[in-house]
Amino acid sequence: MSTPPATALPWASADPYAAALRAGGGPLFLRRADGSLLPLEVERWCARADAVDRSVLDRCEETVLDVGCGPGRLVAELAARGRAVLGIDVSEAAVEHTVRLGGQALRRSVFAPLPGEGRWGTALLMDGNVGIGGDPIALLDRLAGVLRPGGLLIAETVPVDVDERDRVQVVGPGGTGGTDAVFPWARLGTRALLRYAQGWEQAGQWTAGGRCFVSLRSHRRSSNSSAAPPKRTAVISSQRARNTSAESPVADR
Repeated sequence: MSTPPATALPWASADPYAAALRAGGGPLFLRRADGSLLPLEVERWCARADAVDRSVLDRCEETVLDVGCGPGRLVAELAARGRAVLGIDVSEAAVEHTVRLGGQALRRSVFAPLPGEGRWGTALLMDGNVGIGGDPIALLDRLAGVLRPGGLLIAETVPVDVDERDRVQVVGPGGTGGTDAVFPWARLGTRALLRYAQGWEQAGQWTAGGRCFVSLRSHRRSSNSSAAPPKRTAVISSQRARNTSAESPVADR
């Protein structure tokens, strides 16, 4: 596995982000190194899963790990469907919000030890989370080890052809209110993501509601695998939001 980049833990201490999640809206931005601001869709993240989200979740297989779950709309939707799902996020506010919605979540970086490593059926990288760590190769490498053999990765990409790396900071209106912490981030369009997905098999590519998605498998799935995702009862045991220990809930596989 590639040596992972910095794990984006500065995001966890970004007060404007926590405040926006608790308020249910922004404005909120990522400030790039050149000072330009990238708007973040906090209102959509804090709302319930919409039709586009639900169509993506229909494609999930077996147990689901939502990487960078934010305030938890996808985790809550899958849990309501009776699916085994866990969200991870470095933001305490995000984890608390997910738990309040009835989902299971841990405050954890994807590059830290995770429950059920090598056994997850699906991993989600939604809402720009292909940018986590600023190194897409390292992130894809990490997720290949988190998923079961032949497991599914569903990633949301930027709806333009872009391959951008930067160091960013979370800020509020007018670029104010950020902490001193900056962290590496990436923005990838579909073409860029597919260039980095060496060792993965492309399983799908689509657009919906102006958003773009790619599904990948780490290798060709076995011929006896079912095409339809099983609807399993959630079996991830309860976990308090502030727990950060390695003894964490795992999917009963």
